[in-house]
Amino acid sequence: MTRTQVNAKVWMGAAKGAILPLATLLVVMFMMVPVPAIMLDIGFITNIMISLAVLMVALNAAKPLDFSSFPTVLLFATLLRLALNVASTRVVLVSGHTGHDAAGHVIEAFGNFLIGGDYVVGIFVFAILMIINLVVITKGAGRVSEVSARFTLDAMPGKQMAIDADLNAGLLTPEEAKLRRQEVATEADFYGSMDGASKFVKGDAVAGILVLVINIVGGIVLGVVSHGLSMSQAAQTYILLAIGDALVAQVPALLLSIAAASIVTRVNSEHDLSGQIATQFGSGKAWIPVAAILGFLGILPGMPHMIILPAAALAGYIAWRLRKSAAAKAAAPVVEEAPPANPAHIEWSDVSDGAVLGLEIGYGLIGMVDERKGAPLMARITGIRRQLSKELGFVVPMVRVKDNLALEPNCYRITIAGVIVGEDEIWPEDLLALDSGALEGVVDGRPCKDPTFGLDAVWITPDKRSEAVVAGYTVVDPATVVATHLNQLIAMNASEMFGLDEARKLLDALKDASPQLVDGLTPGLLSLAQISALCRSLLAEGIALKDFRRICEAMIDGARPDQSHEQFVEAVRQRIGSLIIQGLVPVKMPLPVITLDGDLEGLLAQAMRVAGDAKHPIEPALANRILEAVTQAARPIMGEARAFAIVTSPLARRALMRLFKPHLPETPVLSFLEIPDGKPVEVVAVVGGEQKAMPRHDPTPGVRERVS
Repeated sequence: MTRTQVNAKVWMGAAKGAILPLATLLVVMFMMVPVPAIMLDIGFITNIMISLAVLMVALNAAKPLDFSSFPTVLLFATLLRLALNVASTRVVLVSGHTGHDAAGHVIEAFGNFLIGGDYVVGIFVFAILMIINLVVITKGAGRVSEVSARFTLDAMPGKQMAIDADLNAGLLTPEEAKLRRQEVATEADFYGSMDGASKFVKGDAVAGILVLVINIVGGIVLGVVSHGLSMSQAAQTYILLAIGDALVAQVPALLLSIAAASIVTRVNSEHDLSGQIATQFGSGKAWIPVAAILGFLGILPGMPHMIILPAAALAGYIAWRLRKSAAAKAAAPVVEEAPPANPAHIEWSDVSDGAVLGLEIGYGLIGMVDERKGAPLMARITGIRRQLSKELGFVVPMVRVKDNLALEPNCYRITIAGVIVGEDEIWPEDLLALDSGALEGVVDGRPCKDPTFGLDAVWITPDKRSEAVVAGYTVVDPATVVATHLNQLIAMNASEMFGLDEARKLLDALKDASPQLVDGLTPGLLSLAQISALCRSLLAEGIALKDFRRICEAMIDGARPDQSHEQFVEAVRQRIGSLIIQGLVPVKMPLPVITLDGDLEGLLAQAMRVAGDAKHPIEPALANRILEAVTQAARPIMGEARAFAIVTSPLARRALMRLFKPHLPETPVLSFLEIPDGKPVEVVAVVGGEQKAMPRHDPTPGVRERVS
């Protein structure tokens, strides 16, 4: 695009923006400044043109919100008409004695053509138009607007709750929910505005009556007193001008009243008003009685046969055509969807699924997501997403639930980023009784393992619920089983759901409160990819992003140009150690820890230095003995359901974390530097002993380690 084209586009935009202010100033000028008759003619024709355009737009709108600017348009159209009335009244009273064309040719034409030059006829015609406009159309439209506004405002909270429910259930995306909320708010504003705008039309009609009376009385007085006209001459001149002026204003007012009534009485539809009427009157059964009754009236003596009988024939023809068209549609074969023109052509949608979280169910579990049966599983999934989003610090994606005929009827499968992370079998009509470890009896049922915690469990029928509770079982319904399993897998795989988009949203949200912090972090210091990678690493180790401000400050403090990603993660962890600890134990309670013997720590440090960047630097035999010893030491603590941590040196922390995570996924591995100075620590076990082994990649034999 050239510079000239850009400048022209800017000027056109500025010109469009200046139209409404200039038009408003013009309206004020018509009220305050005397204008010539030619300007009145232009103004009256413009008023009629605008009124016709508003009426056509209103009739072609598919729903009321398609013409959401109508209340404001109605206000300005009314102001224009009143300004023209003021200007024409001034011209009629000042120059009316000079002839019927004193106020312009438009008023003269309305006075001569529409009422035949007889002011008595004009008064009656104007009175009838006023009755139609004020009593019938305006009053009815105002009442409909008032009722619509009241019911729309009353229904607004329910609509908002329905949108939130659909969003939480995954039926709407956040963008769609935002548009729906905006539409609900716009609808409430529109009907509220229409309730007030209907008063403009009513006030305009009253003002038209008053202006007519002022023109007649003032004109007769001025004609007799100031211009020496007789009473009959003054009445003939000024009443004709006043009636012409009133009719010129009343015709556009009537058009706008019809437009307002058609807008507020509309029902949302995919068709415009003409399409709705044509569709709903397109039944041949409705036209047959019409033709029969008109035909009966046409053969009665004294009736105008030449008018009624053709009308009956026309109604009969319409009924015949409609019935023939309906029969043709019913007899037409159902056209199946044609296969694509090129079978070898494959779309991206055929091979990709944009959902990060997926829940596939067999056909036997469809009732659990059926809205007609309450959709118990969908409600649980909604609660899980809301709770996990608060805990993890970012919005958990929607879960796409779909049936999979390849699964067994009672099976379900959970996928994250296209990878199957869990699957099991449930019985939707039964209950799951979990073995709590302190049973006082046994309940007959279908034995199984709890999919979430691996506990012994039994599927029982609902009538055995009381018996199972008395026996010491924990009884849960099938929806809770699936939801708990889903909750566990989402929490364990939170890093798989976090990407560049989520990092960008967190930064955008933080920028509103701390713009300087975000500007100092990215893009100058760290790229969005580096921030996203760090957040994924924290989530993978069970560290939530709730206090994202603190994490960003730690990123700025710990970032170095020559460090690896692993070193960067360790540096950030050391600066947010208090955040990590507070998620394990309360502030005033000591942190239970399992540590390694000093000699073993030294041996691991030597292995780290020798192995370099190896992912698993510890020799397998040594790793197995460390794992067995730590598991044995942790067993009593786990039996007491107490939270604890494994504490080691910063150099060995990452390697031990990889070693323990598959076997102790809920146990964090911390370095000494991550524990705040003032935090009390309770050492519950020290792992150590005398064994001989070699660390991986150690070139010198004879190194001993202490491990039990």
